[in-house]
Amino acid sequence: MVESIRRLLENNDQWVAEMTAQDPEYFSSCSEGQAPSFLWIGCSDSRVPPNEITKTDPGEIFVHRNIANLVVQTDMNILSVIQYAVEVLRVRHVIVCGHYGCGGVRAAMQHSDHGLIDNWLRTIKDTQNYYWQQLKELKGEERENRLVELNVIEQVYNLGKTSIIQHAWKKGNNPYLHGWVYDLKTGKIITQTNMINSEMALKEVCKFEMGIIGS
Repeated sequence: MVESIRRLLENNDQWVAEMTAQDPEYFSSCSEGQAPSFLWIGCSDSRVPPNEITKTDPGEIFVHRNIANLVVQTDMNILSVIQYAVEVLRVRHVIVCGHYGCGGVRAAMQHSDHGLIDNWLRTIKDTQNYYWQQLKELKGEERENRLVELNVIEQVYNLGKTSIIQHAWKKGNNPYLHGWVYDLKTGKIITQTNMINSEMALKEVCKFEMGIIGS
């Protein structure tokens, strides 16, 4: 255990030396502040590092991560992040990014008792129930992948309905909302929604507006 922690600290020393060799002003520039254009709402999964898969530098993406990339209207953590990103940092784009092979989505699909996290995953179970007529025609990984996609679309809609985004749109400060899914097997990002920056555009991802019939 001690060796694994020591390895991280040694890696940090090596990284500092490498970055300083490339750019002696790298850390002084980072310390001057941040002005990201993007807020990334993603899954906590360790295989989906936002900066690496988008090839962006520190300071370009403001990041919030939780299990299964959920936007829960009563979660003060994510609401605080969204408010700070939109009203203080003035990000231009807010991205909800899920990924295939998501353990949270997989757990929500099961009937097993997972403890506390079952409360958090309740919203995914609700999405599965609503779209069951569509999902029941799919099998195994295909069904799971489709629920990953539907979950992202649902979270984009939840995001657009937060008072923070609604207020920003009314003021004419139009952050664009995006729904993406990252494919672990290919490294590719697959878009799930159009760019959304208005209440009218948000209706395109509303299951009720689209007349989708649930189970």
